[in-house]
Amino acid sequence: MPEPTDADGHHDGGADDGGLTVGRVAARLGVTVRALHHWDRIGLAPPSLRTAAGYRLYTPADLERLHRIVIYRELGLDLDRIRTVLDESAADLPGALRAQRARVTERIDRLRRLGADLDRMIDAHEHGPLLTPEQQTEVFGPDWDPDRTAEARRQYGDTAQWAQYAERSAARGPAEWRAVTEAAERFDRALGEAMDAGAVPGGPEANRLVERHREVFSAYFPLSREMQVCLARRYESDPGFAAHYDGVRPGLAAWFRRIVDASARAHGIDPETATWR
Repeated sequence: MPEPTDADGHHDGGADDGGLTVGRVAARLGVTVRALHHWDRIGLAPPSLRTAAGYRLYTPADLERLHRIVIYRELGLDLDRIRTVLDESAADLPGALRAQRARVTERIDRLRRLGADLDRMIDAHEHGPLLTPEQQTEVFGPDWDPDRTAEARRQYGDTAQWAQYAERSAARGPAEWRAVTEAAERFDRALGEAMDAGAVPGGPEANRLVERHREVFSAYFPLSREMQVCLARRYESDPGFAAHYDGVRPGLAAWFRRIVDASARAHGIDPETATWR
């Protein structure tokens, strides 16, 4: 027969017979009736008394044991460890609590590191590279304008690509960004040398450079082939980008777009209809 409930929905035997009913114990300790039933079933904290109808009644000694269970559970001990602490020699208790204290300290350290990582992530989402203006000039060159990042965030801050860029930025300091910049510079030189050597759009060397561009660019965010077509189009049409590539080699921006378009066609993509996806 299920135990009856009191006005609050707790199981209540209706008479105390020298003990507290399960509902009253649950309310006093701030635990659920279900937890008390579970602890009874596994033998961790069975009540010492039963009413004539078989309902649970907890004595003051039972309540003391339950109170200790609640404390140890809040400290993070699992039920098996709590059983050991309660049922075996009390001499083991300081050692158990010291071990739990060490685990708590380790968890606090992890949470602090996580908090610091979250702060960096938030800062990167809001500001881009976590570098001072001086560090940005040192890493990206004297022509770098720190306001470019703010402008990019205004335009793309709500996109998945900005989120991916921020995640990568949060993990980088000056040395990591310098490596990204150097990889891009090596790619620009290889692009100019290939154009000088007469590499043909759609040919093996041009296609290798297209793949290398996607790899180098992934330092910012993953670049699909269609997105690469859109980016190459912008390299040619945007005065700032065009000036950069044409500064490496005259006509390089337009040539780069041609090799990207040729590679896209080979992969079944029409450059004229490609979209940012």
